[in-house]
Amino acid sequence: MSTTAESTNISQSILPSNITTTEQPGTSCHLFGGDTGKCDAVIAVKRCTASLSLIGCVFMIAVIWIFKKYQFFPQRLILYLSIAALCDSIAYLMGDLHPDGPLCDFQAWWLTFFDWCVLLWVCCITFNLFCNAVKQKKTDRYELIYHVVCWGASFVIACLPLIANHYGPAGAWCWISGENATTWRFAIWYGPLFVIIFLMFFVYTYIIIHVNRKVKAWEGTYDPETERSKQLLKEEIKPLLVYPFIYLLISVFPLINRIQNATGNDAIFILVLLHALTSPLQGAINAIVYGLDKETRSRLTWTQLKVALQTKSSDRALIREYPLGGEIDTPDILEHSTYPLSNVNDTLVVRNSLSSSNRYS
Repeated sequence: MSTTAESTNISQSILPSNITTTEQPGTSCHLFGGDTGKCDAVIAVKRCTASLSLIGCVFMIAVIWIFKKYQFFPQRLILYLSIAALCDSIAYLMGDLHPDGPLCDFQAWWLTFFDWCVLLWVCCITFNLFCNAVKQKKTDRYELIYHVVCWGASFVIACLPLIANHYGPAGAWCWISGENATTWRFAIWYGPLFVIIFLMFFVYTYIIIHVNRKVKAWEGTYDPETERSKQLLKEEIKPLLVYPFIYLLISVFPLINRIQNATGNDAIFILVLLHALTSPLQGAINAIVYGLDKETRSRLTWTQLKVALQTKSSDRALIREYPLGGEIDTPDILEHSTYPLSNVNDTLVVRNSLSSSNRYS
């Protein structure tokens, strides 16, 4: 007995410090026949893409805040999506082989909550695009409703598995596990996701066809109504058009992987790896698209950033030209105009203000 114990202690002492002879319950990888190397690769890829998304979301939020793009409703929708995607990236960064317990449950809840937040904000953007492009109506008045639906509905849905204690270790990270895990996964996430993606694809296709028909109809014509429609297309529709499409693209491999899982066959490494690669990518791809925008690139210079940051930290003054000996009669259009009331140097001259201010496009 003593000889066996001594040999065990010696064998443990010569093992590298990062290798253990025992594992906590729930921390072992049950995918790929217990191949821990493949599980580690999946986790590493997921953390890498989540880190890129985290950086991308911080970039987008910073640009929108520094240059006060949040003054415009389409930019605020992008801001809300970026905040949700940032928190979702944190959830993917937390992904690891945790034992069943409070930490694993919290990770699973966080992931479910912000996955739903991202999805619902993409739905709101799609709905906003449909109203603008097809119905020619703005949805600014629904902004509070958007928040209630996106954050509130996500919270309720994420709490449902907690009630039934269905969160726990689920392969390479914590999510819905236990008895009837497949049923719960499709009821809580993949079932609604299939339906929403199908509807978004249909609406998105209709919007593109409708916009292309409008553009062709406008060729060679000029009238005030047409110009207003062109301006709406430029300012309200184009900046948002790409984000639902990004979500559709990054959802392809997760959908394929979960369909394969539902068949009851063993997990396929390449599908799980592509799932881990694409799921956290929303923030990173959004940032690339946002950074490639012509108007955004034109502002990303040292001079523009320096002046914008200085105006953020100092008391802003509104400078006007006043007629000598006369009363000031400010046009009503300035009170209701959607033009920003500040340029890079936060200086506005009421005279010629409409011609000198730069509307985001």
